[in-house]
Order: sequence, then C-alpha cells, then structure tokens
Amino acid sequence: MKGMPNMGNLLKTAQKLQERMAKLQEELGERKVEASAGGGMVTVVASGKQDIVSIKIDPEVVDANDVEMLEDLVLAAVNDALFQAKQMVTEEMSKLTGGVSIPGIM
Repeated sequence: MKGMPNMGNLLKTAQKLQERMAKLQEELGERKVEASAGGGMVTVVASGKQDIVSIKIDPEVVDANDVEMLEDLVLAAVNDALFQAKQMVTEEMSKLTGGVSIPGIM
C-alpha cells in the first residue's frame, strides 16, 4: 500500500529507541540531584532512579523540643529532591523521543 511505512523499518527504529532508552535509564541511575531545606540545614541527594542516596542534617537544627520542624525540613528536602530527579528524567527522555510522550515511559 502506498503511504504506509515499511514495518521492518518501523520495528528497527523502535528497537533502536528501546536500546537508547535502556542506556539512558542506566546513565540516569548514575546521575544525582541535590535539594535542601531550611537554608541548607537539611540536604537530600537523590539518583535519577528516584532513590534517596543520602540525607545530611546540620546538628544545629536538631532540637528535641521541636521535632516537627526537623520532620518538615526533611520532608520538604526529600520531596524537592524527588521532584528534581523526576524532572531530570522527563527532560532527558523528552530529548531522546523528540518531545513525543510515550505512555508508561514518562
């Protein structure tokens, strides 16, 4: 049929894209983002796999009488780090796919 893409070429292109996506996901797992809260009192590092890699807490922010503040700072820093990690993955995948959103990938 005229105008229909060659299925063999389409499958090869899809396979190449899948291979590049797998490589990118591996590379993103090695990349890190850092977020902080409370003016740097709590710092969280996350990987591109959206795993929390480390949490650093300045001893000055540890107050037995105000545990809620510390909890809030940790929560804010973790959420920001995970947001940045997701954003990094989305941006890199978008570059790979030419801006086309592929369900289940991004």
